[in-house]
Amino acid sequence: MTDPNDPEVVDAMKYLALPSEEKIKLRSQPFDAKKACWVPDPKESFIAADIESTKDNEVTVKTSKGETRTVKKDDIQEMNPPKYWCIDDMADLTYLNDASVLATLRDRYARWLIYTYSGLFCVVINPYKRLPIYNMKVVLLYRGRKRTEVAPHLYAISDTAYSNMLRDRENQSMLITGESGAGKTENTKKVIQYFALVAAAGTKKEEEGAKKQMTLEDQIVSANPVLEAYGNAKTTRNNNSSRFGKFIRIHFGPTGKIAGADIEVYLLEKSRVIFQQPAERNYHIFYQLCSKAFPQYHEVCLIENDPSKYFYVAQGMLTIDGVDDAEEMRLTDEAFDILGFTQDEKVNLFKCTSSIMHFGNSQWKQRPREEQAETDGTEDCEKVAHLLGVEAADLIKGLLKPRIKVGNEYVNKGQNKDQVINSIGALSKAIYFRIFTWLVDRVNVTLDVKAKRQYFIGVLDIAGFEIFEFNGFEQLCINYTNERLQQFFNHHMFVLEQEEYKKEGIQWTFIDFGMDLQACIDLIEKPMGILSILEEECIVPKATDKTFVEKLYTNHLGKHPQFGKPKPGKGKAEAHFDIHHYAGTVSYTATSWLEKNKDPINNTVAILFAKSKNALLSILFADAVEEEGASKASGKKKGGGSMQTISATHREQLNKLMNNLKQTHPHFVRCIIPNEIKTGGVLDSHLVMHQLTCNGVLEGIRICRKGFPNRMIYSEFKQRYSILAPNAIPKGFVDAKKSTENILKDCQLVEDLYRCGSTKVFFRAGTLGQLEDMRDAALSKIIATLQGQVRGYIMKKEYKKMLEKRLALAVLQRNCRKYLSLRNWPWWKLYTKVKPLLSVARQ
Repeated sequence: MTDPNDPEVVDAMKYLALPSEEKIKLRSQPFDAKKACWVPDPKESFIAADIESTKDNEVTVKTSKGETRTVKKDDIQEMNPPKYWCIDDMADLTYLNDASVLATLRDRYARWLIYTYSGLFCVVINPYKRLPIYNMKVVLLYRGRKRTEVAPHLYAISDTAYSNMLRDRENQSMLITGESGAGKTENTKKVIQYFALVAAAGTKKEEEGAKKQMTLEDQIVSANPVLEAYGNAKTTRNNNSSRFGKFIRIHFGPTGKIAGADIEVYLLEKSRVIFQQPAERNYHIFYQLCSKAFPQYHEVCLIENDPSKYFYVAQGMLTIDGVDDAEEMRLTDEAFDILGFTQDEKVNLFKCTSSIMHFGNSQWKQRPREEQAETDGTEDCEKVAHLLGVEAADLIKGLLKPRIKVGNEYVNKGQNKDQVINSIGALSKAIYFRIFTWLVDRVNVTLDVKAKRQYFIGVLDIAGFEIFEFNGFEQLCINYTNERLQQFFNHHMFVLEQEEYKKEGIQWTFIDFGMDLQACIDLIEKPMGILSILEEECIVPKATDKTFVEKLYTNHLGKHPQFGKPKPGKGKAEAHFDIHHYAGTVSYTATSWLEKNKDPINNTVAILFAKSKNALLSILFADAVEEEGASKASGKKKGGGSMQTISATHREQLNKLMNNLKQTHPHFVRCIIPNEIKTGGVLDSHLVMHQLTCNGVLEGIRICRKGFPNRMIYSEFKQRYSILAPNAIPKGFVDAKKSTENILKDCQLVEDLYRCGSTKVFFRAGTLGQLEDMRDAALSKIIATLQGQVRGYIMKKEYKKMLEKRLALAVLQRNCRKYLSLRNWPWWKLYTKVKPLLSVARQ
């Protein structure tokens, strides 16, 4: 148990709970329930005010800023009494309205209390600074504690998931969602670290050829720096944005100890490898490799300590404020070591990564009056060839005159300058994507220990909803994913709840929360939806981005409520169509969508890579040789109809993810971005309100308060809580439902706190916690009685031993006294002298 007076705990509590003095001060403020209210405000969304007068439908108020305003009666929202200010769980608010929820979050964030409960899930606002609330002492503070016993924290949600898994023998999932820049990745790391600490198996793994022994928990935590280096980048909204989605499953054995892990990744943003917006960066690894951390890698990879010299990584920013790329590179390299990567694997990996930088610098020119390009200097191509373990001449030839199939014959087709540059871009993206996929597979091999697995907790961290000035194919895929996840949340929280009530026959008025996202999802994924039309255009000869947009207009414009035509804005990027998502309307630009979705690469160069001397590269492109072999064997070119597009692959992966999630008990963490300027302590009320509405936070609180979120089947309830009313259940057979009703009546619970269904008993939020406290008290009483009886039995045994000792002592004393009186008796003295002579006479 952690000492609450420990300096580290005391320091952490400043950022987790209000000090009792401040609570008293806050709650003793003057308050007039009849006058205090919230009124709309153009800057703050809502502002505190006092009602001065009311006339018909208009109310005159005086705001906290001293202004007098007249507002409509319907626009006024009730204010909660001071005892509810800065409350831990917004579901406990007396008046549950938009203004009160916003005020609670705003007041807590102003005091750096970033975690707030919201019914059954947790809201976290990005602090944009490091807080001392994640150390080992804080982990121990939350381990095995009920949510109501400790201040709001991600650790409390994590521990609930862990306890549920062990108690209910059911897989769990934690969905950490929110917009880009809201802090999902950081919170995901904290969750994984928590499980690694509380469920550590404790056994060391001996890596072959390694001096250190590493635990599985170390390796699970070390997967993060590796994936971040290769999968995260600086964007306009987030300095460490995950440009891919990941679902990390941590497996546990029968006793709850960690027994392995695996990672599934979704939708790496490949276009970033060769192009970045002005305020953004390429993936972190490129800048880490160019840093001063490991000069020996510069020599091996033929690179310099200056990323600005490499076109593919220098189109946007080169540095991030407050981030030292050299230090990050050291952490990445250390993580590779912990994960058991050999030095050869690391060198080959960095060679393949660096080759992309050189590829981007290669120069080409157009031959006059010919549809044929040629090299404008071969130095960069030679560097690429050296790093990738292929012949430079073969690489250049493969780029300038790739071998393509025409009919049943192969011919070498000349390429113009633009085609060569596009081919290099596609190859660079392919190398990087395959590196990333291999990295994940390689990490999974390390984390796949031979231990018995029984349950898992899945942690989902996926790119948040994105609305940029320029929204392309990647944004559609990300936003489509978020639509599906939001629907899963709505379905779990609202629809399933109400269906369950109906099925169980409990009294309940159906509530329509108006959050059905199916229309938007259908627009994207159904037959003749956006993705279907895109996939169809990818196999239609001579189809272009223009014909794709025309087909969208023909099928959806004016026919589908979620589809629209954007209004041209001055100085804004050209957009081709609008989709009305749950988080707002997004204008998409369809430029290069067909090319991005087909994602073709130069097969001649791919086959060259497959035969490379670089051991890693030959593995990455092994499928190119297999495809060529299959093509030769069949005598046919791989047909367009069998081509697996990016959108089709993503849909498959997403369906698999949703099926995985449906088999778990989900826990939702809602991450909120407080402002657009990446500054801690500043809260943009309108931005936060938009996210609260889109994330379903407000609706979640409402259903949690009106509904019955906790439930148990009767037999389980009887078994667990019969201890509360042993006399309420008569001897002999009594069915579980009747027993449950008797127990609840005996406990004198208010009837509104529970409902008895046909197979289960349902409770309002917090009621089960009360029953658990009552059960703990009853158990404490029984255990105290049992302890008393055991102690009594032990003392009786001790007393019996003491009596026996006393009796033995009395016998000894009596014998000693008799001997003392005997030794002075004359006849005894004579006997002792004569006895030796008698012995001699006998001999």
